[in-house]
Amino acid sequence: MPGESGDPRHPRDPGDTGSAGDAGAARLAAVRARGYARIATEEAFAPAWMLERYESLLAQRAVDDPGFQSLWGFYLGSRSPRATQIIARLKELGPQRLADMDASGIDRQIISLTAPGVQVFDTASATALARDANDELSAAVRSHPERYTGLTAVAPQDPRAAAAEIERGMRRLGMKGVIINSHTLGEYLDDPKYSDMLAAAEAENAPIYLHPNTPSKGLIAPLLERGLDGAIYGFGVETGMHMLRIIVSGVFDRYPRLKVVLGHLGEALPFWLYRLDYMHRATVASERYAHMRPLQRRVSDYLRENVYVTTSGMAWAPAIRFCQDVLGMDRVLYAMDYPYEFVAEEVTLTDQVPLSQLHRKMLFQLNAERVFSL
Repeated sequence: MPGESGDPRHPRDPGDTGSAGDAGAARLAAVRARGYARIATEEAFAPAWMLERYESLLAQRAVDDPGFQSLWGFYLGSRSPRATQIIARLKELGPQRLADMDASGIDRQIISLTAPGVQVFDTASATALARDANDELSAAVRSHPERYTGLTAVAPQDPRAAAAEIERGMRRLGMKGVIINSHTLGEYLDDPKYSDMLAAAEAENAPIYLHPNTPSKGLIAPLLERGLDGAIYGFGVETGMHMLRIIVSGVFDRYPRLKVVLGHLGEALPFWLYRLDYMHRATVASERYAHMRPLQRRVSDYLRENVYVTTSGMAWAPAIRFCQDVLGMDRVLYAMDYPYEFVAEEVTLTDQVPLSQLHRKMLFQLNAERVFSL
């Protein structure tokens, strides 16, 4: 997401030079030498026409969302090197992206429409734009099937249409999951009106990547006034809260096979497992909230059994190992967060996390292959 720190330096893996064919051969040789492929699972794109639609919304002040106005108002208007590099890379699904992957040693990207996706448009526009974005992404995947995998963007504004788009994405476009950029103009997936969409994701075995959005209008004010609304803190606050709303409202009791993926090592929720269990149990027993009802499992059980986390933006060995310890080795996946946190050194740092060869292969390759049915 915009707002994350990072310097787009990208030294090449040994041998990743020369023509596309030479680079491909060198990449495969590097995979064989290290013993695993690097699959990056939270990598963003945005068609140029989508960014133009954002600019139109901003110019008209047509969206009552302070986070959208602040974040995208800056990034689409700034001429800073970071902003211009990010915008250029978001729009690119061809040679530049592949070159960046080769230069930083990434073998495959799982690509999704950047936040807020279509979730800031009126219902009819959002539904049509999601289809267009999915068609564009699926065409790029077909052109580079060894390097790209796509997630289906949907318009939660029309849950039935979103359910149909999930089915189309999985069955006709070859997508491998769904991207939801957290809240949709202040509404969250625990609302019963989204039941068709969640049921479709479960039925299609389509993991939902619950990606950050800027905090909703009711949440953002104290964060925005101190510059904490973005990736530094606000994204995690907003998305972690969204995940907890999903859990405590009983969504996973209704859809026990539903899978959700969280970036940034679970938006801090793994650190809170003990307290979440204790205080949820205490709150239910107190009968303070009529809507806070007993669940079939503990909060931590849902986080261990229905949720996966990725390392996007968190190339820090102590945090990665902690999540592996408390969630399980099979629940943590590698991600870079391209192009927002495009720092090639982070790939090497993650390679150096003290793990067995099998556990390192799980982190970089096997878990992603299993979760996204690659």
